[in-house]
Amino acid sequence: MNSIVLYLHMHQPLRLKHYSIFSVGQDHDYWTEKDWYAGTNNERIFKKVVEKSYRPMLAKIKKCITLYPGFKFSLSITGTFIEQAEKWAPDILDTLREFAQSGHLEIVAETYYHSLAFFFDKEEFEAQVRMHQDKIKELFGVTTKVFRNTEFSYNNDLAAWADDYGFKGILAEGWEKVLGENPTNLVYRPEGCKNIKLLVKNYHLSDDIAFRFPDKNWSEWPLSSDKYIGWLKKSAESGPLINLFMDFETFGENIWADTGIFNFFEQLVSKWDRDPDCNFLTVSEACDSMEPKAEISVPWTVTWADTERDLTAWLGNSMQHEAMKNLYDLKKDIMALGDEKLTRDWRLLQTSDHTYYMCTKFFNDGSVHSYFSPYDSPFDAFLYYMNTLRDVRLRIDEKTGKNDGQLPKPRVTSMEVR
Repeated sequence: MNSIVLYLHMHQPLRLKHYSIFSVGQDHDYWTEKDWYAGTNNERIFKKVVEKSYRPMLAKIKKCITLYPGFKFSLSITGTFIEQAEKWAPDILDTLREFAQSGHLEIVAETYYHSLAFFFDKEEFEAQVRMHQDKIKELFGVTTKVFRNTEFSYNNDLAAWADDYGFKGILAEGWEKVLGENPTNLVYRPEGCKNIKLLVKNYHLSDDIAFRFPDKNWSEWPLSSDKYIGWLKKSAESGPLINLFMDFETFGENIWADTGIFNFFEQLVSKWDRDPDCNFLTVSEACDSMEPKAEISVPWTVTWADTERDLTAWLGNSMQHEAMKNLYDLKKDIMALGDEKLTRDWRLLQTSDHTYYMCTKFFNDGSVHSYFSPYDSPFDAFLYYMNTLRDVRLRIDEKTGKNDGQLPKPRVTSMEVR
């Protein structure tokens, strides 16, 4: 049996507004941009993506579930997305709850704040995983069994943690540098782990949809469902699991409706479901479908971003390192105070998108970073972020009685911006 394992990721960050040095000590709301048309107005952006992607794609999925009962998929959904949906589009959560309770959707675990905390503070990382599990249980009535880390960041240490934590599976990028001669279409065991299983993304076939589908200069454009199914079945010759992992926003936001992406998706589902030799599996079902083929070791960190597939999209320059250094230096004082609003702001500042906007790469990767950034430059992103940390430090000092009337200045050893 040839099995599509479709995993989608649903995330929207809370973007920092253009927070100037003159706001420090005066304005503690870092997230509400008053200008409705500004690039950092989170409500406007969220509602735009709801109309372009979330509602039409969920309607298409609902149709597929109704007409093609074998269709199943898996989804991770961040806490920052959930909070915005609760305020501005609760029907999205209602639809997802319906899918989850029907058995057609499996929710995947991750960090609540879409953070890279695993690489800075394991205690904070685990707290966010627990927060996410609790929220998913509360909203959808299910317990997550499979884990994916932020931006598919993965290494042996993460796998060992997830194994000890009790997850049955973990997801990662299926890069040749990681797999060697092993195909992406099998189940693996992370090195040194006893129970957990590893599923890896078939990035060639995933990216045919997520990136190449709308490209009129692509030699395979336009991509039909029949042609793509032929590629899927050819890939299945090396193993039965075809792991298609991509962002939910691929459908309608990153790739617009006028490209035919929604119709392509429905045709793919309908033709695959009607084939007696094909089916759909959730990530847990894929883990249960076979024993591990081999043990995979990843001593370095791999992600699904950029050509390097490492952490340089978020931690590749001095600005990014300084921002994270100063952020996590605040943890001890933040936790000691126990102030709910201050803790929430600090955790929202951990969302990986903030340092992603500070990336200074060039060529194709740089263009992708610029496309998603709400700021004029990486240096502006760094400036507003550091100003925000100054205000957080001021709030801490005011609550602890350490404020001497001077604006606090986080440690920036490698560079100053403006």
